[in-house]
Amino acid sequence: MIIKGNFKLIWVAIHNIGNKLNNEGFKLSKSLLVTSENINGLLSSYFLTPFKSEEYFNFCHENDLKYNEVYGFVSGIFDNPETLLEQSINLAKHLYEKSTHPKIKGGEFYTVYFKDCILDGETVDAIGLFKSENKDTFLKVFPTNEGFGIESEKGININKLDKGCLIFNTEKENGYVVAVVDNTNKGAEAQYWIDDFLHVRQRKDEYYNTQNVLTMTKNFVTHELPQHFEVTKADQVDLLNKSVKFFKENENFDMLEFSNEVMANPDVIATFNQFKTSFQQERDLDIAENFSISESAVKKQARVFKSVIKLDKNFHIYIHGHRELIEQGTDEQGRKFYKIYYQEEM
Repeated sequence: MIIKGNFKLIWVAIHNIGNKLNNEGFKLSKSLLVTSENINGLLSSYFLTPFKSEEYFNFCHENDLKYNEVYGFVSGIFDNPETLLEQSINLAKHLYEKSTHPKIKGGEFYTVYFKDCILDGETVDAIGLFKSENKDTFLKVFPTNEGFGIESEKGININKLDKGCLIFNTEKENGYVVAVVDNTNKGAEAQYWIDDFLHVRQRKDEYYNTQNVLTMTKNFVTHELPQHFEVTKADQVDLLNKSVKFFKENENFDMLEFSNEVMANPDVIATFNQFKTSFQQERDLDIAENFSISESAVKKQARVFKSVIKLDKNFHIYIHGHRELIEQGTDEQGRKFYKIYYQEEM
């Protein structure tokens, strides 16, 4: 979990935001939500459970951070929590202005104040911004004089948060530490929550560095390396396996050590270093040469490192290590083959 400790849900403001392009308008509350302890527990579960990743962001702006609207509104709340309703209205209007894609659904928009959240061992307050866009159908069974009746109702599934953002009251000068969830709108309209409304960029921490080095390595091995050297699919899979193994077996990353251990060949290392420079420039990245390795980033990135060789539509060969136990060749009839050595059939 991203958020731990005896966190307390203090205040909640709810507004309804429509699609501006469709002139759906918005409906603003005039007071904070009054809830019971039981409802607070359900709301906390609904809002916080989806935040499981350790990938964090910061608010940003091309000219100056102070021009980021959400950053300014949440700063006002942190400075004076009693202005939550007023600032939530500002946030709601800002969200409406950014809801201009035809596929964006209207829904309830929540601004929530949490106390006593623990982030990296530090106890801080947090502000949550959430939006529910999809309604599920629920069946309600009730007793009657002759037995039971049943009817349907539309409501929010508390196990399915559509969009969320947690802003922790720390590192204000860098745009706060921000966690983001977006479980809907995977097309072009998806950008409105993260890019247009929140306007955040990934925080430059161990997760950022780990993720980017692994992505860079995967791109180098699968796309760039074959353009400069004669390598087989088995060689590529072996390099990918060695890369992931390095990250799994070390707590700290050193670019020179990684290059020497994984790439090994001096010519390959030189090509890798050239690719690293262009990779960072093209993607506007700034990857550190030394950093602590993020275990969660390794676990996530390892899923896209394919250790499989696909042969036509007939066979898949999974390679998890010992590159020397697999040979590739062509027989007298021109048919390609792989020869695999093993000790025991499992």
